[in-house]
Amino acid sequence: MGKLDGKVAFITGAARGQGRSHAVRLAEEGADIIAVDLCGQIRTVGYPMSQPDDLAETVKQVEALDRRIVARQADVRDLTALKTAVSEGEAALGTVDIVIANAGIAVMGFAEADLEAAFRDVIDVNLIGVWNTVMAAVPSLLSKQAGSVVLTSSTMGLTGTGSTGDPGGVAYAAAKHGVVGLMRTFTNWLSPQGIRVNSIHPTGVNTPMIVNDAVAAFLAENHDGSDTMTNLMPVDMIEPIDVSNAVAWLVSDDARYVTGVTLPVDAGFTAK
Repeated sequence: MGKLDGKVAFITGAARGQGRSHAVRLAEEGADIIAVDLCGQIRTVGYPMSQPDDLAETVKQVEALDRRIVARQADVRDLTALKTAVSEGEAALGTVDIVIANAGIAVMGFAEADLEAAFRDVIDVNLIGVWNTVMAAVPSLLSKQAGSVVLTSSTMGLTGTGSTGDPGGVAYAAAKHGVVGLMRTFTNWLSPQGIRVNSIHPTGVNTPMIVNDAVAAFLAENHDGSDTMTNLMPVDMIEPIDVSNAVAWLVSDDARYVTGVTLPVDAGFTAK
């Protein structure tokens, strides 16, 4: 038996990276999955974003664990599209018990004409998209007065360390701090009704959002050689499963009285 048998998890950004890892890890514990991803490109994002084949691979991996999954292409900036994905997923799997607001982008190093667009795109996806994700699924949790919500923030949502004056980096830090504000207000709203809300704060994770030519070029040009971007533990990046293991714990009954916390999974980054 798994710790999440009979549960349904709604996960955004599920086509690859942390989102896929969360879907597979929760499926290992018995959860069925509603998986959402844009599966398309945002103009200001300098690295290749996920495609439909990536989401299909997530479906394949979850089904290989003998769990059910409903996958939909939807933009977290579009609340109506997320509500539709939740409705269609619940029709097949049952009502949502777990919400993982994971979808996010990193935008770095753009021409002057793109500065405002870069800032807005990051805020729209990484902050407004998190609010949309919760609002699309929270009626199901409220209907049963139970459930768990995990919002993906970052070490930059706790410290801001590593941001430069680049508008994408500033927006990223601001959005990830904003996610903490959402978590705390959602906690005060939902915890009295049996719904736990927490945020998770990874250091750099080995995913396509970080490991790509565009980000590598930006860091090479802007990194000042200091230790502000390093972890205390001797590891450059952590793996998606390291975050997924923490998420699986947070949404399980093992953490049944854990709510309102900012949980770092950061190899000591924020302890410096």
